[in-house]
Parts: sequence; structure tokens; C-alpha cells
Amino acid sequence: MAGQQVAHDQLIPCIESALKQAQLNPEYLALEVTESFIIRQPEVSIGKLTYLRDLGISLAMDDFGTGYSSLSYLKRLPVEKLKIDRSFIKDIGIDKSDESIIMATVAMCQSLELGIIAEGVETPQQLEFMTALGCYCVQGYYYSKPLPADELYDFVCERNQVSEPTDT
Repeated sequence: MAGQQVAHDQLIPCIESALKQAQLNPEYLALEVTESFIIRQPEVSIGKLTYLRDLGISLAMDDFGTGYSSLSYLKRLPVEKLKIDRSFIKDIGIDKSDESIIMATVAMCQSLELGIIAEGVETPQQLEFMTALGCYCVQGYYYSKPLPADELYDFVCERNQVSEPTDT
């Protein structure tokens, strides 16, 4: 979610309505909010995000490490996951400083019992580095480019060797 969406008065009613209309259990919905907005307007973010988390919605802080992170806010935020920005991931194997920042972030998340997602994983070396740290949730072209919904189903079935659903 963009900062404007979080700040909007109708955010919570809109999400509640969409969940009801889709007959979707909130535990199957994950929302992401950028670090920069949370840090700029914590008084707006924390209450709304806490309410959404209490509904059962999973929350992640996107672009972690690119803003002006405050560790005092991090411990108060109702997020379950941090997403390491791709700007750090892309220089794995090239920039030791980025690797050190990634290692420290992963260690911090593990200590705080937060999930971690690596964005922008494109190479086997990047994947190996992240999994060696215990980060098994990654996004990026290493697995696939973004896909339309109909192609996504085929992609997942092909890789998991899942059979087509039946009417029985």
C-alpha cells in the first residue's frame, strides 16, 4: 500500500468490504506498506495497521533499509515481515557493505521473530547467499517474471506437479 492509501479515511472500511464481498478469510490477505511512509507518519500508520493485523491480515514492511529506519518504531510496528529492498540484493557478491547490511538485517529479524523476504533475487549466487542466512522467502526473476493470473496457475502446477482440480 502506498502512504496515501494508508492515510485515507476509507482504507479500513474498503478492506473489510472487499474481504466480505470476496468471502475471504483475512488470514489469506497480506498487505505491504513502505518503510518510508511508516517512519514519516507513525501516528497515522500504527493504529490502522494494528487494527488490520488484529483482523488477521498479514502485514509486511516493504523497501526495508531504504528509508530512515528507526529501531524504536520497528519494535512498535504491527508488522510480521520485513522485505529487504532489491537495491541491497543486487550487489551480493559485489559489495561487501550491502552483504553486511543484509546479514545484520536478517539477524535482527530472526531475533525479533519477524519473517524476512528478499526482493529482487535474480541469480543463483543471490539465492544461495540468502538461503545460507536462513532467508527462504524470496521474490525475483530467478524464479519467474511477473505473470498474469491464468499463467500463474499453470506455472505453479508445472513446478509442483499438482493435478488440475476436479469436480468430485
